[in-house]
Amino acid sequence: MTLVWAPGYNGITDPDAQTYIAAVEAADGQAIEGDVALAINDFVVGCKDDGIWDAIKVSCILAGARTLSGALVPLKGTAPTNNNFVSGDYNRETGLVGNGSTKYLNTNTLNSSNPINNNHLSVWKNDTVTGTNPYFIGVLSGSNVNAVGQVGIYNNSSNFFVGASAVGLIGVSRATASTVTVKRPGDSVASGSLASTAAPSLSHFVYNINSGGSTGTQWSASRLSFYSIGESIDLEKLDNRTTRLMNLISYSLASGLPDLSTIDLDAASYIGAGYRAGGTLS
Repeated sequence: MTLVWAPGYNGITDPDAQTYIAAVEAADGQAIEGDVALAINDFVVGCKDDGIWDAIKVSCILAGARTLSGALVPLKGTAPTNNNFVSGDYNRETGLVGNGSTKYLNTNTLNSSNPINNNHLSVWKNDTVTGTNPYFIGVLSGSNVNAVGQVGIYNNSSNFFVGASAVGLIGVSRATASTVTVKRPGDSVASGSLASTAAPSLSHFVYNINSGGSTGTQWSASRLSFYSIGESIDLEKLDNRTTRLMNLISYSLASGLPDLSTIDLDAASYIGAGYRAGGTLS
């Protein structure tokens, strides 16, 4: 039997995880399974143990919740504005799917909310949809870009490392004025020279790009189950934690498996990897 979570009960130890789970349940109108709650708690605790929690300023876990309303509750920071997504677009295990033409989220988070030389963007992409050069998250004004897209990862005007069609974390992080680090599914974290330039003070969109205050032409039809915006971050650690989270959610929602409260979470995360591919686990 799957246990139902209650504050401070059944292994939900972190206060930030408790607050988030309670908000999701309020939006859903019912409790989530104890196993899903344990997966979320494991993610929050793991990010804190890895020293990356504080760098995440805005984030949504677009999976796990029972309803679309619950999935749009922010893990951290501002809640996104839903533009045209409906409940049928949401899958608890695999996330929220775009349509490549009209559906997007406005994160209500200005690109300028993080320093120009201390910032990151990431999404978890849960399919291999390609499309025509779609953007997953970002802003654009003229030639100034801060975005993650299908054929390129951008930070402050320049394209770096093209291609990202597989399942997993896609992200870019900048900690200096001269270099960026990037993560693509199936690839190790890489870094390279890329000078920063002034980026537009616009709110980041997801499934499209905020192009001077409106949607651009390069829409994403992908299924995403996580996004984050914030300060410079260790992308390898973020990749490991989001991979583990998605694997544990997959495990939690699969039938016929033992409760997470009765087995080792490391073992469950590897079993869950059979349902959801991704990066390495720690």
